[in-house]
Amino acid sequence: MNTPLKYNPKTESLVLRACRADLTSRNGFSWKSKHVKAPDWSSAPQCGSGLHGWLNGQGHPDVWEHRDDDKWLILAVKTSTVVDLGGKVKFPAARALYVGSKVETASLLASILPGVPVMFANLTGGHYSTLTGGDGSTLTGGDRSTLTGGYYSTLTGGDGSTLTGGHYSTLTGGDGSTLTGGDGSTLTGGYRSTLTGGDRSTLTGGDGSTLTGGDRSTLTGGECSTLQVKWWDHVASRERIATAYVGEDGIEANTAYKLDDNHQFIKACSKTIPAGENVAKPKSR
Repeated sequence: MNTPLKYNPKTESLVLRACRADLTSRNGFSWKSKHVKAPDWSSAPQCGSGLHGWLNGQGHPDVWEHRDDDKWLILAVKTSTVVDLGGKVKFPAARALYVGSKVETASLLASILPGVPVMFANLTGGHYSTLTGGDGSTLTGGDRSTLTGGYYSTLTGGDGSTLTGGHYSTLTGGDGSTLTGGDGSTLTGGYRSTLTGGDRSTLTGGDGSTLTGGDRSTLTGGECSTLQVKWWDHVASRERIATAYVGEDGIEANTAYKLDDNHQFIKACSKTIPAGENVAKPKSR
């Protein structure tokens, strides 16, 4: 059923969707035909009464309970009929252009729509490449690449790369890279890298790196690195940043640190030290 991806971009839009392995969806609706049509179409902007998917491969992927053997489709849909439901769209009819696995289908759609953050896409670029992926995407670029991924993305760039990932992303950059991840991200940078993570992030930088993590983050820096952890001052109702310098005040290189209850740096493997007890006290600001 894998047909050439022929569609009219002036009048048609591309939609990504998932089906069960037998090409059926809710209530046994079949997607086996090249042309599919909703039997109960209503243009009302609410879920149901139509066919559903992700316009340009963008939206909330959790609206479908994904299975490893799911079939994924690229559909051509008349643009004027698309109804936005917030995180997904619905439409009365569609033409099936491609059927395949999640990664190959999403990656194909991303290649057709360059620069569009298609979810689950797997993209690879050389030096100085610019790659953009949606949630759950995997991006790999060479030196001085620019990679941008959504939630749960995996980004790997060479020296001097700029990597930006959403929550729970995994980012790995070479020397001199700039890595920015959302909450719960894991960031690893080389020599003189700049790493910025959200709450509960894990950051590891090489010598001379600058690492900034949100609340409850864990930071590991090489020689001469700067460690910073943001925390909320409830008394003053403002955000503050605790700062430590590797090689000063007992802060060791290549050792994981976090903040204790006093907002002072302690080794991540250490127990939280009760308020009032002595710990290494780098400057906070």
